[in-house]
Amino acid sequence: MINRVAAGLVALGFLASPAFVTPSLAAAPTAEQKAEFYNACVKTSSNVELCTCKADAAVQLIDQDFMAVVLASMKGKTLDDKYAIAYNDYIVESTRACGMGM
Repeated sequence: MINRVAAGLVALGFLASPAFVTPSLAAAPTAEQKAEFYNACVKTSSNVELCTCKADAAVQLIDQDFMAVVLASMKGKTLDDKYAIAYNDYIVESTRACGMGM
């Protein structure tokens, strides 16, 4: 499902930001990054089902470098302005992938 969403958005030109890359073009997030994402999400929300979905979506939607940006943001680091659009796009797409939002 997530791959079809991403493929459709690429076709429509919505995923032009560097955060949304195919695994063949950039390194996928590591298992350690996915676990860190999940743990931070559960610590914040206590919603295991949501965090499982969001962690799965993250590794499909973003690359290893952008996952580091997401993780830093989850730890409270201020997001650099150059990532604002890509970060917002990621949030929208991960929310949709988990059956929430528009």
